[in-house]
Amino acid sequence: RNRKPVEIEEKVRRSEIFGTNVFNEHAMLQHLTKDAYKSVMNAIEFGTKIDRKIADHISTGMKQWAISKGATHYTHWFQPLTGATAEKHDAFFETIGNGRAMEKFGGGQLVQQEPDASSFPNGGIRNTFEARGYTAWDPTSPAFVYGTTLCIPTIFVAYTGEALDNKAPLLRALQAVDTAATAVCKYFDKNVTKVNASLGWEQEYFLIDAALAAARPDITL
Repeated sequence: RNRKPVEIEEKVRRSEIFGTNVFNEHAMLQHLTKDAYKSVMNAIEFGTKIDRKIADHISTGMKQWAISKGATHYTHWFQPLTGATAEKHDAFFETIGNGRAMEKFGGGQLVQQEPDASSFPNGGIRNTFEARGYTAWDPTSPAFVYGTTLCIPTIFVAYTGEALDNKAPLLRALQAVDTAATAVCKYFDKNVTKVNASLGWEQEYFLIDAALAAARPDITL
C-alpha cells in the first residue's frame, strides 16, 4: 500500500530506440565488411555455410558493436530441454603476456562453444574432459546486448548431431517445409527458390457436421 508508482520519463521516441541493442541488418552494414555482411545474409536467406575466415570478420565487427553498447561479456544463449533458457558467460578478455591483456572474440568463440557440462557428475559414464553437447551459432536469430552481455542465439546439439534443445528441431522442420514447399511451388513458378514459413497452426478450431464436411474435399484433405 505504501509503494509509490514509478514514473518513467521517455526522453526519446520509442521508434528511435526500438532495436538499438540488436545486431540487425542496419548494425551489420555499419560494422561488417561487404563480404561478411553478404555471407551472413546468404546464411539467413539460403542456409549457406559461413567460411571460418569470414566468421573471424563477423566476430570482430560484432564485438566492436557490442563493446560500443557497454558489453563486457558474451554468452551462447540456448534453450535446453528443461523448460528454461541457459547461458554460459565469458569475458572479452585474454592475457597477452608481460602483464597486458586485450579484448578478444574470434570466429571460434562465435561459431561454437562448449557449455560447462563437462564438469557435471557423470557416474563414470564418460570422461570429465568430454562434453555432452555443444552450442552452435544460429545466424537466423540476431545477436543482442542485454545489460553488459552480448547474447548470441545458438542451438544445443550432441557430438553425434542429436538435438538437445527445442530450437534445433524447429530449424530442421523449417528446412523440411522449405524443401517440400519449394518443390511444389516450382510446378507453378520455376523462379521460386525458397519458402519461408512464418505461421504455425491457426488457433481457432471448428466442429463441422460430417455430412457437410464430406461435401468439402478441401476440408477432408
